[in-house]
Amino acid sequence: MHYQYSGKQSPRTLAWHETLELHELVAFSSIGLMKLKKGLKKIECPTLKAIYHQTIKELEANLKELLQFYPLAPREDEEERNFDKAFYAGDLLAFSKTAVRNYAVAITETATPELRVVLAKQLQMAILSHARIFNYMYERGFYPSYNLQQLLKNDVNLANRAISM
Repeated sequence: MHYQYSGKQSPRTLAWHETLELHELVAFSSIGLMKLKKGLKKIECPTLKAIYHQTIKELEANLKELLQFYPLAPREDEEERNFDKAFYAGDLLAFSKTAVRNYAVAITETATPELRVVLAKQLQMAILSHARIFNYMYERGFYPSYNLQQLLKNDVNLANRAISM
């Protein structure tokens, strides 16, 4: 399904902020899709296996829809990357981002001062962990956060690889 801009004039490009959100969704969904497909062979319960299949089908459809917007993204120069290292590094980056968010939310729900101290300490470790994996990815070109076109090309390659698995 192709979506069209409903205003009087079609945009020539997406805005930078929406392009970055699009990038986050495509990268997260692609890694999730790859994990689901890798884990599918280990699922024995027919009901759970059916849920996995449905989720995989929906993620593939979502990625195909989102990828349609990539031609509208602002353009810069593009490069290739190493998928295996980038996949595992991206998975760790997504995990570390989620850990930071989860600790931050948990702290706001904590009434016990001793627990709050422990969670705050662990939040700081999660932030450092995120910085470590981000720096690893950035230094190797796996997460070219200052090069939007490369970032988007990486998303397209990752999504297409996830779909074709």
